[in-house]
Amino acid sequence: MLSCRKFPTRAPIYLACRSRSPALYRFFSATNDTSTSKPFYITTPIFYPNAVPHIGHLYSLVTADIFARFTRISEPSRLVHFLAGTDEHGLKIQKAAKDRGIEPSVLCDTLSEQFRRLGARANISNTVFLRTTEARHREAVENVWRHLAAQDLIYKGTYSGWYSISDECFYTDSQITHLPSSPTPISIETGSAVEWSSESNYKFRLSSFRERLLDYYTANPNSIYPSAHRERLIQTLKDEPLDDLSISRPRERLSWGIPVPGDTSHTMYVWFDALTVYLTGVGFPAERQGSPWPPNIQVIGKDIVRFHALYLPAMLLAMGKPLSHTLLAHAHWTAQQRKMSKSIGNVADPFDAMDAWGVDAVRFYMARVGGRFRDDVDWSPEQLEKHADEIRSLLGNFFLRITSRTIQKRVASAPQLTFAQLLDHSLDGPNGDVLSSLRTLKGRVERCMEKFEVGDALDAIILVLREANGALTHTAPWSTQNPPEAAQVSYLLSLEVLRVTGICLQPFIPEAARNLLDALGVPKGERSMDFVAVGKGNVGEVKGVKLFEGKREIASRDQ
Repeated sequence: MLSCRKFPTRAPIYLACRSRSPALYRFFSATNDTSTSKPFYITTPIFYPNAVPHIGHLYSLVTADIFARFTRISEPSRLVHFLAGTDEHGLKIQKAAKDRGIEPSVLCDTLSEQFRRLGARANISNTVFLRTTEARHREAVENVWRHLAAQDLIYKGTYSGWYSISDECFYTDSQITHLPSSPTPISIETGSAVEWSSESNYKFRLSSFRERLLDYYTANPNSIYPSAHRERLIQTLKDEPLDDLSISRPRERLSWGIPVPGDTSHTMYVWFDALTVYLTGVGFPAERQGSPWPPNIQVIGKDIVRFHALYLPAMLLAMGKPLSHTLLAHAHWTAQQRKMSKSIGNVADPFDAMDAWGVDAVRFYMARVGGRFRDDVDWSPEQLEKHADEIRSLLGNFFLRITSRTIQKRVASAPQLTFAQLLDHSLDGPNGDVLSSLRTLKGRVERCMEKFEVGDALDAIILVLREANGALTHTAPWSTQNPPEAAQVSYLLSLEVLRVTGICLQPFIPEAARNLLDALGVPKGERSMDFVAVGKGNVGEVKGVKLFEGKREIASRDQ
């Protein structure tokens, strides 16, 4: 049962809905809805295409894709609406285009296509790719502006303060610092250079939402993950005033953007424009039955929490719309413990990485090492190689070992036995340990994913594969010193391990998992989490195939 607190707003809205029992909270459930019938809606950050994609962009895409794919196999009948795209307005784009001597639209067309290509190359399953330069988005942004203006939530004033071109963001004195090593002040949060700016612009009455935002985040422990971001946000809302937000810039300073409705001498602030994209992505301003809104998960980088946790929710509250269920704010990838930077020359190219190691190997590495989201992670080709070898060995080589001709011949010489019949007998030793771990795998993976612990979910799968590999080596079904019946037990158990882990691995390494399940003859309709239960699914005609692109899997010589 859900309990809801209602707060007074200009447009009444239920703000805080949460399960009384944490066990009832699931990331793929609608915590602000009374039903899970609405499509599951997940978004990535809308990438700013002032430069080519980097590893951080791929990280956001892969993270969101894992949750989208997990939802599909957890709730096969539920639609998944998955938004990615590019944020193409603002001073940074305007300046980058000018430096190259081209029109901003030409730059955006070129770079946006690279982000679209990144998603396709990484096997990202987004259902929508939206550009903020599209006409449908302009219609949505203008609608939001008019809606807020009609409630007297937008007014014209003068702004004097610090502005970062890199962050496209205004900062107060308390949000910047002067370092001896920097010729200009910088943002405490992002480290970006800021400059003093004084201008007439339009402002959004963000200050009037402070108490409601504080109440919401206090009442909703799952609203931001990792929880440290929520705790800091709550403390900030308690300790500091929430200033009104400048949401336009004079047209003579910023010409590349959407003009303010009714005042073409001003251009909308890029974040006001960009944050509306999540509404555009579900068809706003049109109202329709079965809308995916609100987002179940919004995957963002930790450096843009404020925009998504303060600015967007305030806009939504003003419009009487439900807030996103969870902001998943991941940490960053670094190089040699330093922030990746083109000037330093330590930026990792995601296309080069996927070309060198394969798409699934890179996805596996990102989820295995970066799937806990709390702390920055160092990008390391050596560690990528290590983890690529790990999954190729534990999964790819394991499959080749169990389907080797030697084992196939020994199994064929034993009396016919099905896995269901095998379960009627008690297994001891390493095989018994494997079966015990396999029986609990579904619950462990689901619990980890519910808690947004992607790395731990993958660890649980890898543990079972590691145990199964060890059991296979221990029982040595290829050896003539062991009876064919023992070889058959190892063979059937190993196939069940591969079937169950193959289903669980679909969100993480989708191509390799599909190759595996196809090779096992697992029916398409038996690849959901419902069939992760031991003995519930079927294995058909088994064919030995290569699971991963790139390096070859090589079976042990003694087989």
